[in-house]
Amino acid sequence: MPRVSQDQLDARRQEILGAARACFARHGYEGATVRRLEEATGLSRGAIFHHFRDKDSLFLAVAEDDAAVMVSTVARNGLVQVMRDLLARAVSPDTTGWLGSQLEVSRRLRTDPAFARRWAQRSAAIAEATRDRLVRQREAGVLREDIDIDVLAQFLELAYDGLVLHLAMGRPAGDLGPVLDLVEEAVRRR
Repeated sequence: MPRVSQDQLDARRQEILGAARACFARHGYEGATVRRLEEATGLSRGAIFHHFRDKDSLFLAVAEDDAAVMVSTVARNGLVQVMRDLLARAVSPDTTGWLGSQLEVSRRLRTDPAFARRWAQRSAAIAEATRDRLVRQREAGVLREDIDIDVLAQFLELAYDGLVLHLAMGRPAGDLGPVLDLVEEAVRRR
């Protein structure tokens, strides 16, 4: 039997994550049955679960993948840039899948204590990246100084959560650029 390179395994894993993301977004966690995951990926359950222990691990990997991208963007450009990127891609099928995954994470955080414990580390990484970025911005003289960093971080997180919900509900995205400008102005030094 020919050996499969690590690059091929990584590429297959990414294909599975992409198809699973769309399946979870479309059907929810419970509705994304193994049969639907097989159809979405075009692979057998054995091939899928060669890369992931079970459906729960697959869902967590999708959510972790999304969180890692978000942490990277927040660290480089801030949470408002994450919102701008999300708005710019709002009509993309990938974004729709990502939004659905975010909503499914939110639901599972409320209903699945084991998932919530596993997710806490990912959530903390996003919050830490946001806070670190705000501290750097304040030190650079860009960020307002009259409001505590933690309050500014919560404000931005609430704006982000509101945007995710707005887009996930299928509301129009085209007129939200000025709203994000307002969010950004609210945290900048005057």
